[in-house]
Amino acid sequence: MLPKLSKCFSFTASRDWVYRHLFASAGLRSVATELGEGTTMHCWVPKLQKPCKPSLVLVHGFGANAMWQYGEHVRQFMGHFNVYVPDLVFFGESFTSRSDRSESFQAECLVKMMEAHGVQRMSLVGISYGGFVGYSVGVQFPEVVEKLVLCCAGVCLEEVDMQNGLFRVSTLDEASNILLPQTPDKLRELMKLSFVRPARGVPTWFLQDFIQVMCTDYIEEKRELLEAILKGRKLSDLPKIQLPTLILWGEQDQVFPLELAHRLKRHIGENAQMAIIKNAGHAVNLEKPKEFAKHLKAFLIDTGTTKSCPTSPLSSRENIHF
Repeated sequence: MLPKLSKCFSFTASRDWVYRHLFASAGLRSVATELGEGTTMHCWVPKLQKPCKPSLVLVHGFGANAMWQYGEHVRQFMGHFNVYVPDLVFFGESFTSRSDRSESFQAECLVKMMEAHGVQRMSLVGISYGGFVGYSVGVQFPEVVEKLVLCCAGVCLEEVDMQNGLFRVSTLDEASNILLPQTPDKLRELMKLSFVRPARGVPTWFLQDFIQVMCTDYIEEKRELLEAILKGRKLSDLPKIQLPTLILWGEQDQVFPLELAHRLKRHIGENAQMAIIKNAGHAVNLEKPKEFAKHLKAFLIDTGTTKSCPTSPLSSRENIHF
C-alpha cells in the first residue's frame, strides 16, 4: 500500500512543508535577495528585527536544504538573536549565472545578502561545507564576524590527504557520487558515512522520493563546488583568522575525520577552542541535536544579552543590486 501511495504523495515534500511552517511560526519569513550579476540568494530572515539583539547566521552544508539541517535548532536561538538561515548558492532557492565556484565567492554573496538586510555584525555557524564558507567570511570580512563556529568542516584538508588515505574515498568522483547521491544505494552509503547509527530498513521508494525532491537540482554545479574546495588545496595557503572560534566535531566523523579538527585547532591557535561530541558522526547536528545546541549556546550566548526588548519592523531591502 505505501509504495503505491508514494507514487502520488511525497513524504519528503510534506516534511519540507512542515519545516516551512515551523520556520514561519518561529518568527521567520522567506526572502529572495537579488545581488546583481545574475545572483540571487534566498534566506529565512526575522519578521521583526530586534535592534537590541545580536545577529546569528546558520549556514548549512551539503545535503537537504537549510531548513532540514537547522529545523531542530532555530527556536532555541530566537530569544537571544535575530536569526538568519540562508541557502548558499546552488542550494534551495539560491543560484547564480556566474562561473565562480569558490567558497570565497559564496562568502561574498553571503555578506552582501546580510548587508541587504541591514546586518553589519554577526556570529556565524557553519556546518561542513558551510564551515568552509564561514571560514572564508572570517578571512575576507573579519570586521563583520563576532564569533565563528566551524562544525565538522574540513577547512584544513589538503588535496594530498585523499591520495594518502585520510578519507573513506580515494577520488573526487567517488566523493561526489556519495555526497550527491542519485541512487538509493548511494544515499544509503551517505547515511552510513554521516551517522554512527544510521536508520536501518529504510524502503527504497522512500529513498527515491528523497532523492527526487532534494538531490536533483544543480548536480553539475555542486560537483564543481566540491572540486573547488579540494583541487590544489594546501594548508600552507590557508590564511589564519584571529576570531573567537569554536571547533565542534563528531568524534566518529567519517566524512571529515577528527584529525582535521585537531589540525584546524593548531592552525588557528589560541583564538580557537574545541568541543568533541562522542558517539556522533558527521551529521552531529541531527544525530546529537541537544549536545550540539548546548555547545553552541555556551559559546555564542553572552549572558548579558537582553532576552526581551522592543521590536521594530525589519527594514528588509530585497532586490538590491551591488
